[in-house]
Amino acid sequence: MADHKLQVIPLGGLGEFGMNMTAIRYADNIIVVDCGMMFPEAELLGVDLVMPDLTFLKENQAQIRAVILTHGHEDHIGAVPYFLSEIDVPVYGTDFTLALVDRRLEEYDLEEEPRFIHVKPKQIVEIGPFKIEFIHVTHSIVSAVALAITTPLGVIIHTGDFKVDPTPTDNELFDLHTLADYGKRGVLLLLSDSTNSDRPGYTESERAVRPRMEEIFNRAERRVVVSCFSSSIHRIQLVLDLAQEFGRRVAVVGRSMVSVTEIAHSLGLLDIPDGILLRPQDAMNLPPDKVAFLVSGTQGEPMSALSRVAVDNHKHVSVEKGDTVVLSARIIPGNEKAIFRMIDHMARRGADVMYGTMNPPLHVSGHASVEEMKLVLNLVRPRFFMPIHGEYRQLTKHARLADHLRFAGLEETFVMETGDVLEIDHHGARKAGRVPVGRVCIDSGSIDDVVQEVVIRDRRHLSEDGIVLPIIAINRHTGRIESLPEIVSRGFARAEDGSTFMQSARQVVAKTLEGSNQEEKTDWGVMKEKIRADLKRFIVKETSRRPLIMPVILEV
Repeated sequence: MADHKLQVIPLGGLGEFGMNMTAIRYADNIIVVDCGMMFPEAELLGVDLVMPDLTFLKENQAQIRAVILTHGHEDHIGAVPYFLSEIDVPVYGTDFTLALVDRRLEEYDLEEEPRFIHVKPKQIVEIGPFKIEFIHVTHSIVSAVALAITTPLGVIIHTGDFKVDPTPTDNELFDLHTLADYGKRGVLLLLSDSTNSDRPGYTESERAVRPRMEEIFNRAERRVVVSCFSSSIHRIQLVLDLAQEFGRRVAVVGRSMVSVTEIAHSLGLLDIPDGILLRPQDAMNLPPDKVAFLVSGTQGEPMSALSRVAVDNHKHVSVEKGDTVVLSARIIPGNEKAIFRMIDHMARRGADVMYGTMNPPLHVSGHASVEEMKLVLNLVRPRFFMPIHGEYRQLTKHARLADHLRFAGLEETFVMETGDVLEIDHHGARKAGRVPVGRVCIDSGSIDDVVQEVVIRDRRHLSEDGIVLPIIAINRHTGRIESLPEIVSRGFARAEDGSTFMQSARQVVAKTLEGSNQEEKTDWGVMKEKIRADLKRFIVKETSRRPLIMPVILEV
């Protein structure tokens, strides 16, 4: 055994946000830490989700012993269904994390029943040559853990995502004592979250949000609509508590918000006061000062609950003059346009929309800032350090931070990229080559539609099914349709065999436009999504083919 090397191989999450996944190998045993996805950039047309390429793991499938999950955010669990469809191994995680994974698995038809192994903080499990202790950490989601992985060559600490919150709302403190104990005994390698390495100071406690929220509930004269990430159980609890305090009932709106709230309540992680919940369809009948809404869709996703509320296209909820809308979430880079467009719609309706940086804050980060990173580095005092989770600039800042601390025992810091192999043996640590990595783009959220490269997918898509371009001329100011929609197609056979089919397709687009209200017609993002969805449904029903549909809206 003395000759075996320890390898740490990031398969996603380094140099990018999302797709967090790391393989740790000793001899012929591999454990995989986290299995996340990311959402596509705008240029990945027709792609819904992006997963890590599993080529390396499939090539070494016989060596994989388990997947270990640190917490339940999508960038850490989103690829688990895709992973389990290819590789059947046990999945370890806390109750809440595995419940969120189970919810995702409902959308997929796996051949094998997943093998979930539920763990709790302070528990130690043995998997092959690895002994793994789960350490409770504070983060923006409940039931998050760091991992202390004891290997024959020494201990690896993997922090997962964390911040050091001294006053968490559930009073479950970050278990710094256990981390310090490992530090005293000696840690071979630290893998630590780098997301906020460019933010000085400390990240504010979750409790810092309460004064601002309290003030909003106190002065709101009409309805209060709060949107936060559905996984932010602390924030949902705060809204429920304040609603009870100020005599309001709460309607929970949006599929993910309803689902996660139910899971958290069933596990005892969310305390819902008796009689406070209200069906969304009954909420608008109550006096406006007696109701609050919890709505999903903080990032302005075109068909999310909040986006539909913004353009008055939700069947149960609408925003009216004097209502207060609160976006209690960070604006994820890349989503600014969609979010500000959504805010504009609500402002037009006369709502008071609160978002962005304020003091006291509407939202606090779930990730450690520089001083907390220093604390963890000083407690763990690893021999080797490898920053994880973040873009390259954040990884390098975190690495420089460790180098500046110059604590005794730190031999080397490694700034790695996805696919690099860190190899450790009795002689030390070094970068030792690369393994194949990449992205797998998934269309329609279906495992069957996985394609290895978006370019190949698009070429195949275009060559087999062609492209359909519905062209609509809309008056920017009035939202009026200037003429009947035109449909241009290339490589789509049905377009050439007579006009009946194309006339019907034009009618489908026209019907979608007629069924949309004025505000939707001035929101191109919403309109394109609606037209694409309706036309896709019609074409698949009529032809069983899936051309690439790219609505073009002309401003006239």
